[in-house]
Amino acid sequence: MSTVDFGAFIAELATQSGQAILPFFRAHHATEDKSLGGVFDPVTEADRAGENVMRHLIKRSFPAHGVLGEEFGNENIDAEYVWVLDPIDGTRAFISGIPVWGTLIGLTRGGVPVYGMMHQPFTGERYSGDGRQARYEGPNGPRVLRTRQITNLSEATLMTTSPGLFKGAEAEAYARVESQVRLPRYGCDCYAYCMLAAGHVDLVIESGLKPYDIVALIPIIEGAGGIVTSWDGGSAAGGGTVIAAGNKTLHQAALSLLAG
Repeated sequence: MSTVDFGAFIAELATQSGQAILPFFRAHHATEDKSLGGVFDPVTEADRAGENVMRHLIKRSFPAHGVLGEEFGNENIDAEYVWVLDPIDGTRAFISGIPVWGTLIGLTRGGVPVYGMMHQPFTGERYSGDGRQARYEGPNGPRVLRTRQITNLSEATLMTTSPGLFKGAEAEAYARVESQVRLPRYGCDCYAYCMLAAGHVDLVIESGLKPYDIVALIPIIEGAGGIVTSWDGGSAAGGGTVIAAGNKTLHQAALSLLAG
């Protein structure tokens, strides 16, 4: 079965998880702190409800597939196909009532990201890609996604969830890039990567990511003509330090500054 055949199923995962999550948005709900006294790491009933729905549908439709999810751990992750799920990427935005969170649905084959979707059920937006092409569906009508071809850092818009992600040498490396760009912006989590794919921003740099934070976004950005790697230029699928850029020239310029 080709990866294209999974498109309709991923759309159904998005629909069903969105229906499970939306009743909790801008409503009173319990929030727990997963950090056990460290940096605040919230999880809500909505996170669990959304992931439960997706896991159920995957097990029913593709019982041989594996699942790697933020809320309920890993199942059969040595399978050829593994679903990588983050029901609410941007939980801090979610609990603050700000609609820059999204549901990330990724699919890997042999460990390589081959399909991804970011669904924002409140705004009705879907960004999807298979590494060869990327598409948007939403209030403005469907369209093909293409990254912006800014090649000079001095003209670029850079996004990160928060400069506080970076500590020590990583903070110094990030600051070198930020000092060279035209416009740095903070916040947005997965939304920043989708804005890069849509051609509105040019760079996203982050640290401390988990696979479920980035796997779904890789085929979207690559399908739109962008590039996503770790800070050392390797695969970003494992998370960690990640840089996404609209094109190879800008990516290399930023990588050089990150390396010092």
